[in-house]
Amino acid sequence: MKCKRNIILFFLLIVTLLINAQTLTIEITNIRDNNGIIVLAVFKDKDSFRKEEAFLIESYHKRCLNTGEMTVKIQIEQGIYGITILDDENYDNEMEYNLIGFPKEGYGFSNFYHRGISKPNFEDFDFVVGEEDIIVQVKMKYKKKQLCNGI
Repeated sequence: MKCKRNIILFFLLIVTLLINAQTLTIEITNIRDNNGIIVLAVFKDKDSFRKEEAFLIESYHKRCLNTGEMTVKIQIEQGIYGITILDDENYDNEMEYNLIGFPKEGYGFSNFYHRGISKPNFEDFDFVVGEEDIIVQVKMKYKKKQLCNGI
């Protein structure tokens, strides 16, 4: 009898989560090439972003990418979120920086194209997931590659 009750409670929990979950579509554009992986990190607030402690991290191979665009969908509960994207070209799950501290790999933020030098504030790229499905756009940004002899 106790086992049957636990199964029913588990089923009700799953149904409740599914009712509160929405489909979040992330449209990623301006991806430079098909080498490496796209690492998507979802943050719940400015503190988790500052500490770089995402509550959800997903990786997507770019092998079949031929248009510079990728669309991914995840299920997420209602709330306020911010998304960062890393174009991890060397598969180490970390951003590579040059000697000055500028990113060497591509990056992007939800509904925000970063033009500054320092890390943006969470409020610059946060968004609200309400009772309906939502689409978020991320345009990737890359440091320009130098040609031979620094030209």
